[in-house]
Parts: sequence; C-alpha cells; structure tokens
Amino acid sequence: MHTELTLHPPTYDPNQLLDMLLLRLELKNDAALSRALDVARPVLAGIRRGTVGIGAWLLLRISEISGLSIADLRQMMGDQRRRLRVATARAPRT
Repeated sequence: MHTELTLHPPTYDPNQLLDMLLLRLELKNDAALSRALDVARPVLAGIRRGTVGIGAWLLLRISEISGLSIADLRQMMGDQRRRLRVATARAPRT
C-alpha cells in the first residue's frame, strides 16, 4: 500500500512525521528510527498509538537529525497551532 506524504495533512497525525523520517533517513523500521533519535522504542510506539505526544525535546532532536526546521516538522504532523507553548513546572510551596 503506497501512502503519499504531504506537507499539509488534513488533521493532526504524528504518524505522518514518523513515516517521513523513515524515508528521509532511509531507515527500515521504527526500531532503527528509535536508535537514530536515541529514544526508547516504546516511545515511538506510543506516539504511533496516540498515547504519547511529541514533546519539544523530541521535536528538537528530530530537527537536528533530519535537518528540517521545527515549523516544517509541525506542519508535516498537522499541528495547526500558531504558537507552541511549553509547560513550566513550579516548585512546591513550603
């Protein structure tokens, strides 16, 4: 089955981004991709299932490995938000 990868998917789908990375980096499967990105294989499996999101650190790592901009990567996975907000942790009050 041949799926066409586009820069403008209709909805948010990080699988589109992972599939593009496999092609761009000429890797065979998600296990090879996890080694290239230096992440555990279950992280990629969770992203494919939709139970784990692509965090900022992983997006930066993908950008470093692929040579693509963050904006291009977000567009490939269908992220339509104008701004990407990073959550901050607060220290507990004592």
